[in-house]
Amino acid sequence: MTLVSAFLLLFLVMDPAGNLPLFVAALKPVDPTRRRLVIIRELLIALAVLVLFLFAGPYVLQGIGISEQALSIAGGIILFLIALRMIFPGAGGSPGEELEGEPFVVPLAIPFLAGPSAMASVMLIMSSDPQQWPVWLLAVLLAWAASAAILMLGERLSGFFGARGLIAIERLMGMVLTAVAVEMFMNGLQAFGSG
Repeated sequence: MTLVSAFLLLFLVMDPAGNLPLFVAALKPVDPTRRRLVIIRELLIALAVLVLFLFAGPYVLQGIGISEQALSIAGGIILFLIALRMIFPGAGGSPGEELEGEPFVVPLAIPFLAGPSAMASVMLIMSSDPQQWPVWLLAVLLAWAASAAILMLGERLSGFFGARGLIAIERLMGMVLTAVAVEMFMNGLQAFGSG
């Protein structure tokens, strides 16, 4: 895995375009003068969680005896399920619509940005080559910064692309993520077979 592939994987998993309508809906009850501050706070919390999982995750996995191959296969399955949900969303509305008051940690930081798939992805990236931790940290920072830029411009982008445009972008990102998930699954199987 390279810096570019790690960045793209994390950016797709964070899914800022898909989360944009959820962020806008969750922030509706918040005073407009505080929205930017709330977004920044939630983004920083998500970054802290991802960096924590990047560095502590592999030790936890090693401690409970989960191999890199198993993590790759499990990560591929999780990403595949998330990609399917991005392509074929279920009915029932978004969780952000049910929120009352100012969101704190849940649901914006966790699980919208630093969800289970993002946490599993950073652990997988780090366990693939722990010596490259500066590269993986940079990939996390770049993916987070790109996601942050999109979410900070949330209302403008939502108005520019419209609901249909955002849905189309999310479907496209879901299709790309499907291919990434299958590749992760196959790599895990191949590594398991050769090991």
